[in-house]
Amino acid sequence: MVNRPLKLEFDGAHGAKLAARLDLPAGEVRAFALFAHCFTCSKDIPAARHIAGTLAADGIAVLRFDFTGLGGSGGDFSSTGFSSNVEDLKLAADFLRKNYEAPQILIGHSLGGAAILSVAADIPEARAVVTIGAPSDADHVIHNFKGAVEDIRAQGAGEVDLAGRTFTIRKEFLDDLEAQSVRDKVSRLGKALLVMHAPLDETVGIENASNIFIAAKHPKSYVSLDKADHLLSRSEDAAYAARVITGWVSGYLDKPVAAEAAEPKDGVEVVETGQGKFQSIVVSGQHRLIADEPTDYGGLDSGPSPYGFLSAALGTCTVMTLRMYADRKGLPVERIGTQVLHGKVHASDCEDCSEDQKAKGGRIDRFERLITIDGDLDASTRSRMLEIADKCPVHKTLEAGAAVVTREVPIED
Repeated sequence: MVNRPLKLEFDGAHGAKLAARLDLPAGEVRAFALFAHCFTCSKDIPAARHIAGTLAADGIAVLRFDFTGLGGSGGDFSSTGFSSNVEDLKLAADFLRKNYEAPQILIGHSLGGAAILSVAADIPEARAVVTIGAPSDADHVIHNFKGAVEDIRAQGAGEVDLAGRTFTIRKEFLDDLEAQSVRDKVSRLGKALLVMHAPLDETVGIENASNIFIAAKHPKSYVSLDKADHLLSRSEDAAYAARVITGWVSGYLDKPVAAEAAEPKDGVEVVETGQGKFQSIVVSGQHRLIADEPTDYGGLDSGPSPYGFLSAALGTCTVMTLRMYADRKGLPVERIGTQVLHGKVHASDCEDCSEDQKAKGGRIDRFERLITIDGDLDASTRSRMLEIADKCPVHKTLEAGAAVVTREVPIED
């Protein structure tokens, strides 16, 4: 069982070792995805982490890596070009194919999106392609070089400042970008395409999304990222994009044979995702959930807190218990709902607590259920249903307490 992204490496197009991370789900892997980052970025930018973490929580493993000469990868960036980025992606897909499983999902951000569109046809196992803020032509990135282009062409190389960092760009890099025809590749994609773009993107204009979408054949979809910037630097924008991608790709995945044959594990398994300080994947049978803490406590607020799950257990058990009772008695109950409030209070101040609970002293956990019953019932029947709510098994467990046994289990290789 893996509880954090695996650190990996493989040989890139120029022979240098490329640094990679593989975000693995806590349970069975539904499919593998390959992520390509933006120009001069790295695999660890917030958008990449959010998307990889969210997909992993839904059972999709994600390989993200640094292109040659960037981030933790070896090699000289100045000797690379768009074509070598495409070759890096082919080698990344081949690495997955040989060591795990070929990617069914391809995701590219900015120029990484253009590279993904260019390489998609060479990865036959890929079913779904996603672009985020991608240019419709690879040479679009040249406008970021501003006044350096003429010097690069005249001198064969030049330095450009990108996001506060200096990079050496060779004339061959410009020539390579201009020789690419991304839209031609899109027209022959032959895979489902999701185009995501921010209308306010000042780095890659929204017209690029239109060009890609028009060039593509169905099935294709477009999702606007509203107020997001090019890098999805706000966590809420990255989280939204991640949720959309997770939902969209589900319709294009093969059901893995391993998932059909796997025996579900007993109990509930909780494993850290490596995203944020507290975020964890909760696996119960075939179901995956996210647990976290609110931002006020240092979490990402990406899922219910532990006490939120405990309150949910009490609430769901209450609703199910009341439904079974109503059906058994033939009561005309349309819908049952329960709101659960939780807090820690001083035992002496808890008016609704039992004498035994007050006698314990100190602070105790207090759960309050606000139950709604939609149906034509008299007062006596409603009162009886509130009594039945107290017979909910989780309610009884919380009141009686439980034995918790803890032991360490060796980590499997």
